Amino acid sequence: MSDILTIADLKDLARRRVPKMFFDYADSGAWTESTYRANEEDFQKIKFRQRVLVDMSNRSLESTMIGQKVSMPVALAPTGLTGMQHADGEMLAAQAAEEFGVPFTLSTMSICSIEDVASVTKKPFWFQLYVLRDKDFVLNLIDRAKAAKCSALVLTLDLQVLGQRHKDVRNGLSAPPKMTLANIANIAVRPGWWMGMAGTKRRTFRNIVGHAKGVGDVASLSSWTTEQFDPHLSWKDVAWIKERWGGKLILKGILDKEDALMAANTGADAIIVSNHGGRQLDGASSSIMALEEIADAVGDRIEVHMDGGIRSGQDVLKALCLGAKGTYIGRPFLYGLGALGKEGVTKALEIIRKEMDITLALCGKRLVTDMGKDQLRR
Repeated sequence: MSDILTIADLKDLARRRVPKMFFDYADSGAWTESTYRANEEDFQKIKFRQRVLVDMSNRSLESTMIGQKVSMPVALAPTGLTGMQHADGEMLAAQAAEEFGVPFTLSTMSICSIEDVASVTKKPFWFQLYVLRDKDFVLNLIDRAKAAKCSALVLTLDLQVLGQRHKDVRNGLSAPPKMTLANIANIAVRPGWWMGMAGTKRRTFRNIVGHAKGVGDVASLSSWTTEQFDPHLSWKDVAWIKERWGGKLILKGILDKEDALMAANTGADAIIVSNHGGRQLDGASSSIMALEEIADAVGDRIEVHMDGGIRSGQDVLKALCLGAKGTYIGRPFLYGLGALGKEGVTKALEIIRKEMDITLALCGKRLVTDMGKDQLRR
């Protein structure tokens, strides 16, 4: 553990411990992966102003996201198949986030169900919703999240159709994995992973199986899923979802100023500037390059969050300087989870917190909430 200093270290360890199809699922983008790469690379173009002889004592990373106090403005993003990176992955990640004082967001396409996560946590978590063709199932998902006392609903807007994800196709991605010779050989050399999976009953999409009409087992799941993403999703759907939910609502997947302006008119509490981790429209802007224009346009009307490409505490601070009030990490916590389970998720958060704290000091600030454009070299 003492040798793990960066998110990249956790990534290297996860690569060795997680079967290829699931590691590739976390570590890939759509088509040529140009947007996936840009999400990370564009952060490097942004430079801080170093300040000296400033009182750096009594620093604080505490902030709020949609009115909720957080130990630092970082949430765990909703990620599909988290429980295939490590057995009971969503439950472990939610516990790590709760103990650290940051929000955890459970994906619709999780391996552990809403009820599973609620059974091992004490504080409310957030739930991410996909609007699917089966509206009865969607309404039931919302009601289940309410029953679990989730404190925010994160509505994903950018998955009306599935992006071209070549690695997933080539790997024959499925949960649980199909027992082909190639998969058996790949899993066999990762004993920690398969022993963990052998000890849990959570190996498929438990928010769906047994809840969606006609989906009672894994065999019926695949055909149902491929038919369910709804190309008819539009702005009018936000209204009935907001009414049914009745709580804090976050709209995820905004990458254009015009869409941000429309989102600000919905009455939602926040938007997430996001390109789905580079897994949808390849060739789209990186999230960090889209952030400033959007925050300038709507930041006084709706809370602006950001995800995509964050691999360090410095990346978090750069996003805050450009107008984000909160950020999300997906891959960093997945690498930690795949590498070391719950302890790895905590390690990922500790790495980001330490990098934020040191960088905050060297920029001459004591409060993370004071970071703004004047801390950047323009």
